[in-house]
Amino acid sequence: MEEQKKKQNKKALFISFLIIGTYMVVEVMGGILTNSLALLSDAGHMLSDTFSLGIALLAFMVSARLADAKRTYGNKRFEILAALLNGLLLIVMSAYIFLEATRRIRKPSEIRTGGMLAISILGLAVNITVALVMHKRGDVKGNLNMRGAFLHVMSDTLGSVGAIASALLVLFCGWTWADPVASMLVAFLILRSGIRLSKEAVHVLMEGSPKGINPEQVVTEILKEERIQSVHDFHLWTITSGFHALTCHAVVSEGFDFKEAGEVLRNVEDSLRDLGIRHATIQLEPESDGETDSLYCTS
Repeated sequence: MEEQKKKQNKKALFISFLIIGTYMVVEVMGGILTNSLALLSDAGHMLSDTFSLGIALLAFMVSARLADAKRTYGNKRFEILAALLNGLLLIVMSAYIFLEATRRIRKPSEIRTGGMLAISILGLAVNITVALVMHKRGDVKGNLNMRGAFLHVMSDTLGSVGAIASALLVLFCGWTWADPVASMLVAFLILRSGIRLSKEAVHVLMEGSPKGINPEQVVTEILKEERIQSVHDFHLWTITSGFHALTCHAVVSEGFDFKEAGEVLRNVEDSLRDLGIRHATIQLEPESDGETDSLYCTS
């Protein structure tokens, strides 16, 4: 099931990469010819989209490599690094648009609204198509790497909407300031997405508790096994999107027969799997702490 999701994610990213990359060239040329900042900023964001989609696609390929002695978890964290990079790219792009928009407000430039409007409408159609492909074929909710690429596309969709709105205002009202103002509004939305994505990626890299999994609930679930009395040295973190890991020491009741350890661990692992924890390492130890007959077991 997990492998099927990854294949779908890679296919969605590849299709999106081809569409966005092709249209980016068209939009860059259109922005230069029409002298529109909104269009150029949208084209610049499409350039970052192309790059981010390529990084996300590469991340899925690299993370699929098997674990070895050097990287015992494999390269799964590469997906999170790609998500962080995409988040930082969004932040940098928004900062550039803010600076350029401020310059345009101070010194307005002539805008060829006809060409700007036509290219913006085409850009919106392209972005909506790519967004639908990624949403239908990819896991944009559960996979942080995929979500990062999707956020780039959605931000670019907003950029196209802003370019269309500013073109109409300039065309019908003569408000040349609408072009940089629309760019600033889009940049704000891009900045917000970039900060949110970066924070989530950093949280995973800092081995914080997985989003949507309550550590107290996990401990409660472990203690439902009546032969376990208490839990300590508890650690819960995320390796990559959808791959959560846990380690802990579980103190068993006095007189516990360690021949039953396999059964106890299987019961606990089954309940943890229902909570979304795929990898659990549990050390069983007797109440008389320090005894040598404790059992170490890794699932």
